[in-house]
Amino acid sequence: MDLHDRGILITGGGRGLGAALARELARRGARLLLVARSEPELADTAAAIRAAGGTVATIARDVADKDAVHAIAAAANAALGAVDAVVHCAGALGPVPLRPLADTACEDLQRALDVNLVGPFRLDKLLLGPMFLRGDGLVVHVSTDAAVAAYPLWGAYGVSKAAADHLARIWATELDGTGVRLLTIDPGEMDTRMHREAMPDADRSTLARPEAVAVRIADMMADPALASGARLAAATWRQR
Repeated sequence: MDLHDRGILITGGGRGLGAALARELARRGARLLLVARSEPELADTAAAIRAAGGTVATIARDVADKDAVHAIAAAANAALGAVDAVVHCAGALGPVPLRPLADTACEDLQRALDVNLVGPFRLDKLLLGPMFLRGDGLVVHVSTDAAVAAYPLWGAYGVSKAAADHLARIWATELDGTGVRLLTIDPGEMDTRMHREAMPDADRSTLARPEAVAVRIADMMADPALASGARLAAATWRQR
Protein backbone atom coordinates (compact mmCIF):
# COMPACT_ATOMS: atom_id res chain seq x y z
CA MET A 1 0.00 0.00 0.00
CA ASP A 2 1.34 3.41 -0.97
CA LEU A 3 0.97 5.31 2.30
CA HIS A 4 1.03 8.81 0.81
CA ASP A 5 -2.36 10.55 1.11
CA ARG A 6 -3.94 7.44 2.60
CA GLY A 7 -6.52 7.80 5.35
CA ILE A 8 -5.37 5.77 8.35
CA LEU A 9 -7.07 5.24 11.70
CA ILE A 10 -4.83 4.35 14.68
CA THR A 11 -6.24 3.30 18.03
CA GLY A 12 -4.03 3.82 21.06
CA GLY A 13 -2.58 6.79 19.21
CA GLY A 14 -1.91 9.01 22.20
CA ARG A 15 1.33 7.48 23.42
CA GLY A 16 3.80 4.62 23.04
CA LEU A 17 3.89 2.71 19.78
CA GLY A 18 0.62 4.24 18.57
CA ALA A 19 1.97 7.77 18.83
CA ALA A 20 5.32 6.80 17.30
CA LEU A 21 3.60 5.08 14.39
CA ALA A 22 1.34 8.10 13.90
CA ARG A 23 4.37 10.37 13.59
CA GLU A 24 6.06 7.97 11.15
CA LEU A 25 3.00 7.53 8.94
CA ALA A 26 2.39 11.29 8.90
CA ARG A 27 6.02 11.77 7.85
CA ARG A 28 5.25 9.50 4.89
CA GLY A 29 2.27 11.62 3.89
CA ALA A 30 -0.63 9.69 5.41
CA ARG A 31 -3.69 11.49 6.78
CA LEU A 32 -4.55 10.29 10.26
CA LEU A 33 -7.31 9.90 12.80
CA LEU A 34 -5.96 9.02 16.25
CA VAL A 35 -8.11 7.39 18.92
CA ALA A 36 -7.26 7.11 22.62
CA ARG A 37 -8.89 7.59 25.99
CA SER A 38 -6.63 10.49 27.03
CA GLU A 39 -7.46 13.77 25.33
CA PRO A 40 -4.27 15.52 26.60
CA GLU A 41 -2.05 12.75 25.19
CA LEU A 42 -3.87 12.90 21.86
CA ALA A 43 -3.47 16.67 21.79
CA ASP A 44 0.28 16.42 22.39
CA THR A 45 0.76 13.81 19.67
CA ALA A 46 -1.38 15.73 17.19
CA ALA A 47 0.46 18.99 17.92
CA ALA A 48 3.81 17.35 17.14
CA ILE A 49 2.46 15.94 13.88
CA ARG A 50 0.96 19.26 12.79
CA ALA A 51 4.16 21.10 13.68
CA ALA A 52 5.99 18.80 11.27
CA GLY A 53 3.43 19.53 8.52
CA GLY A 54 1.28 16.43 8.93
CA THR A 55 -2.50 16.06 8.73
CA VAL A 56 -4.19 14.60 11.78
CA ALA A 57 -7.51 14.59 13.63
CA THR A 58 -8.27 13.05 17.01
CA ILE A 59 -11.17 11.62 18.97
CA ALA A 60 -11.00 10.74 22.65
CA ARG A 61 -12.89 7.47 23.07
CA ASP A 62 -12.43 4.09 24.74
CA VAL A 63 -12.36 1.35 22.09
CA ALA A 64 -13.80 -1.05 24.66
CA ASP A 65 -17.00 1.00 24.86
CA LYS A 66 -19.52 -0.54 22.47
CA ASP A 67 -21.26 2.82 22.09
CA ALA A 68 -17.99 4.53 21.08
CA VAL A 69 -17.23 2.60 17.91
CA HIS A 70 -19.92 4.34 15.85
CA ALA A 71 -18.58 7.74 16.95
CA ILE A 72 -15.07 6.62 16.00
CA ALA A 73 -16.22 5.41 12.57
CA ALA A 74 -18.16 8.64 11.99
CA ALA A 75 -15.15 10.73 12.99
CA ALA A 76 -12.96 8.70 10.63
CA ASN A 77 -15.32 9.23 7.72
CA ALA A 78 -15.52 12.96 8.47
CA ALA A 79 -11.78 13.45 8.87
CA LEU A 80 -10.44 11.03 6.29
CA GLY A 81 -13.21 10.28 3.83
CA ALA A 82 -12.35 6.72 2.93
CA VAL A 83 -10.53 4.79 5.66
CA ASP A 84 -7.76 3.01 3.78
CA ALA A 85 -6.09 1.36 6.76
CA VAL A 86 -6.74 0.65 10.43
CA VAL A 87 -4.05 -0.08 13.02
CA HIS A 88 -5.23 -1.57 16.31
CA CYS A 89 -2.56 -0.33 18.73
CA ALA A 90 -4.77 0.14 21.80
CA GLY A 91 -4.05 -2.51 24.39
CA ALA A 92 -4.89 -3.53 27.94
CA LEU A 93 -2.55 -5.65 30.07
CA GLY A 94 -5.09 -6.82 32.58
CA PRO A 95 -4.37 -6.28 36.27
CA VAL A 96 -0.96 -4.95 37.33
CA PRO A 97 1.17 -6.05 39.04
CA LEU A 98 0.78 -9.07 36.79
CA ARG A 99 -0.69 -12.10 38.52
CA PRO A 100 -1.65 -15.74 37.89
CA LEU A 101 -4.92 -16.48 36.19
CA ALA A 102 -6.23 -17.96 39.43
CA ASP A 103 -5.83 -14.54 41.05
CA THR A 104 -7.26 -12.59 38.09
CA ALA A 105 -10.73 -11.17 38.61
CA CYS A 106 -13.27 -11.98 35.92
CA GLU A 107 -13.79 -8.24 35.43
CA ASP A 108 -10.06 -7.76 34.72
CA LEU A 109 -10.08 -10.53 32.12
CA GLN A 110 -13.21 -9.01 30.59
CA ARG A 111 -11.51 -5.61 30.32
CA ALA A 112 -8.54 -7.12 28.50
CA LEU A 113 -10.88 -8.95 26.13
CA ASP A 114 -12.96 -5.83 25.51
CA VAL A 115 -9.92 -3.68 24.61
CA ASN A 116 -7.78 -6.23 22.79
CA LEU A 117 -10.42 -8.32 21.03
CA VAL A 118 -14.02 -7.11 21.12
CA GLY A 119 -13.26 -3.44 20.43
CA PRO A 120 -11.16 -4.25 17.34
CA PHE A 121 -13.86 -6.70 16.18
CA ARG A 122 -16.52 -4.00 16.40
CA LEU A 123 -14.39 -1.48 14.51
CA ASP A 124 -13.44 -4.05 11.89
CA LYS A 125 -17.11 -4.83 11.30
CA LEU A 126 -17.85 -1.16 10.62
CA LEU A 127 -14.80 -0.39 8.49
CA LEU A 128 -14.17 -3.56 6.50
CA GLY A 129 -17.41 -3.24 4.54
CA PRO A 130 -16.43 -0.06 2.68
CA MET A 131 -12.96 -1.53 2.06
CA PHE A 132 -14.58 -4.62 0.59
CA LEU A 133 -16.75 -2.51 -1.72
CA ARG A 134 -13.70 -0.54 -2.90
CA GLY A 135 -11.60 -3.68 -3.26
CA ASP A 136 -8.76 -2.16 -1.27
CA GLY A 137 -7.79 -1.79 2.38
CA LEU A 138 -5.48 -2.88 5.17
CA VAL A 139 -6.13 -3.81 8.81
CA VAL A 140 -3.19 -4.29 11.19
CA HIS A 141 -3.59 -6.00 14.55
CA VAL A 142 -0.68 -5.26 16.89
CA SER A 143 0.11 -8.45 18.80
CA THR A 144 2.69 -9.85 21.23
CA ASP A 145 4.74 -12.99 21.75
CA ALA A 146 2.48 -13.63 24.77
CA ALA A 147 -0.19 -14.55 22.19
CA VAL A 148 1.80 -17.62 21.09
CA ALA A 149 3.82 -18.49 24.22
CA ALA A 150 2.22 -19.33 27.57
CA TYR A 151 4.04 -16.97 29.93
CA PRO A 152 3.15 -17.17 33.61
CA LEU A 153 1.37 -14.05 34.93
CA TRP A 154 0.49 -12.79 31.44
CA GLY A 155 -2.79 -14.71 31.24
CA ALA A 156 -5.33 -11.94 30.62
CA TYR A 157 -3.14 -10.22 28.05
CA GLY A 158 -2.00 -13.43 26.36
CA VAL A 159 -5.48 -14.94 26.09
CA SER A 160 -6.98 -11.77 24.63
CA LYS A 161 -4.15 -11.24 22.15
CA ALA A 162 -4.17 -14.88 21.04
CA ALA A 163 -7.87 -14.51 20.27
CA ALA A 164 -7.19 -11.27 18.38
CA ASP A 165 -4.52 -13.04 16.30
CA HIS A 166 -7.04 -15.69 15.30
CA LEU A 167 -9.66 -13.04 14.61
CA ALA A 168 -7.32 -11.50 12.05
CA ARG A 169 -6.67 -14.89 10.44
CA ILE A 170 -10.38 -15.57 10.10
CA TRP A 171 -11.04 -12.12 8.63
CA ALA A 172 -8.19 -12.76 6.16
CA THR A 173 -9.67 -16.10 5.11
CA GLU A 174 -13.17 -14.71 4.69
CA LEU A 175 -11.90 -11.71 2.71
CA ASP A 176 -9.45 -13.64 0.56
CA GLY A 177 -9.38 -12.29 -2.98
CA THR A 178 -11.26 -9.08 -2.20
CA GLY A 179 -8.25 -6.74 -2.11
CA VAL A 180 -8.59 -6.25 1.66
CA ARG A 181 -5.62 -7.53 3.66
CA LEU A 182 -5.14 -8.34 7.33
CA LEU A 183 -1.72 -8.35 9.02
CA THR A 184 -0.79 -9.26 12.58
CA ILE A 185 2.45 -7.69 13.80
CA ASP A 186 4.37 -8.47 16.99
CA PRO A 187 6.35 -5.30 17.75
CA GLY A 188 8.57 -6.99 20.35
CA GLU A 189 9.54 -5.59 23.73
CA MET A 190 9.63 -1.80 23.70
CA ASP A 191 10.45 0.94 26.16
CA THR A 192 6.88 2.08 26.76
CA ARG A 193 4.73 2.88 29.76
CA MET A 194 2.81 -0.37 29.29
CA HIS A 195 6.05 -2.35 29.50
CA ARG A 196 7.13 -0.42 32.60
CA GLU A 197 3.79 -1.23 34.24
CA ALA A 198 4.18 -4.91 33.39
CA MET A 199 7.89 -5.26 34.15
CA PRO A 200 9.05 -2.33 36.29
CA ASP A 201 12.45 -3.92 37.00
CA ALA A 202 13.36 -4.55 33.34
CA ASP A 203 16.60 -3.14 31.96
CA ARG A 204 15.28 -0.35 29.74
CA SER A 205 18.51 -0.27 27.72
CA THR A 206 17.69 -3.68 26.26
CA LEU A 207 14.30 -2.62 24.94
CA ALA A 208 13.51 -1.35 21.44
CA ARG A 209 12.55 2.26 20.94
CA PRO A 210 8.95 2.69 19.71
CA GLU A 211 10.19 5.07 17.01
CA ALA A 212 12.44 2.38 15.51
CA VAL A 213 9.66 -0.22 15.63
CA ALA A 214 7.27 2.26 14.01
CA VAL A 215 9.56 2.55 10.98
CA ARG A 216 9.48 -1.21 10.50
CA ILE A 217 5.71 -1.41 10.87
CA ALA A 218 5.24 1.40 8.35
CA ASP A 219 7.52 -0.47 5.95
CA MET A 220 5.40 -3.62 6.41
CA MET A 221 2.22 -1.68 5.77
CA ALA A 222 3.74 -0.33 2.55
CA ASP A 223 4.84 -3.78 1.32
CA PRO A 224 2.21 -5.12 -1.13
CA ALA A 225 3.85 -8.55 -1.22
CA LEU A 226 2.96 -9.50 2.35
CA ALA A 227 0.23 -12.12 2.30
CA SER A 228 -3.05 -11.39 4.01
CA GLY A 229 -3.29 -13.28 7.27
CA ALA A 230 0.45 -13.21 7.89
CA ARG A 231 1.80 -12.90 11.42
CA LEU A 232 5.04 -10.92 11.43
CA ALA A 233 7.66 -10.01 14.03
CA ALA A 234 9.13 -6.53 13.78
CA ALA A 235 12.40 -7.63 15.39
CA THR A 236 13.20 -10.17 12.67
CA TRP A 237 11.49 -8.70 9.62
CA ARG A 238 13.69 -7.42 6.84
CA GLN A 239 12.46 -5.29 3.97
CA ARG A 240 12.95 -6.89 0.57
